[in-house]
Amino acid sequence: MQRPKYKRVLLKLSGESLMGEQGYGIDSKRLGEYAGQIKQIVSEAGVQVAIVIGGGNIFRGLQGAAKGFDRVKGDQMGMLATVINSLALSSALTAIGQPARVFTAINMFPIGEHYSKWRAIEALEQGEVAILSGGTGNPFFTTDTGSALRGVEVEADVMLKGTRVDGIYTADPEKDPTATKFDRITYDEVYTRGLKVMDLTATALCKENHLPIIVFDMDTPGNLAKVMAGEPIGTLVY
Repeated sequence: MQRPKYKRVLLKLSGESLMGEQGYGIDSKRLGEYAGQIKQIVSEAGVQVAIVIGGGNIFRGLQGAAKGFDRVKGDQMGMLATVINSLALSSALTAIGQPARVFTAINMFPIGEHYSKWRAIEALEQGEVAILSGGTGNPFFTTDTGSALRGVEVEADVMLKGTRVDGIYTADPEKDPTATKFDRITYDEVYTRGLKVMDLTATALCKENHLPIIVFDMDTPGNLAKVMAGEPIGTLVY
């Protein structure tokens, strides 16, 4: 693999993507594909990878609130869902020989190590994948905001948002066949156009701290390596 464009990245994965073809839970095939792509850029290119995974394949706090759950308890259930996904990814990485360490935003020892910026960076510098679970540890914050916060904290060069769509479009390409894709777009334009890339808190945090975002299709094996090589796939938010 050629020299990577970025040295340290924060990779945001959606919980929904882990469902694969199943429609619920964790698809072991998809999990294995993700683990393989992540190991490739760590072992072949020496990239330091921190990961935040959503929990939407198991439980989503906002949907729970809509069904009558207390919002705070719903968000806490969502945080636990991210821990389950993080443990699954950690297990898949370890199984193929890639060291990984799970950190939790709230103290859940021995399930994971209580998150601290310095311990996470230490893991990254030792060649381990640092999986940062539990969101921010607070309700009313999405995993998008959690990943923006962690990306800034661990001093990542870029935030990679792996989705099932190959970038940012003028409208939802799954619903509007006339939607066109952006190669590059500013944070402000994302906001003014009302594009559903990330929630506003996350976008504002990235903008204030000059953390660029690349939105790309993670479900196609090999795409993560292409992003690291600087190939123009996905959309850059700057």
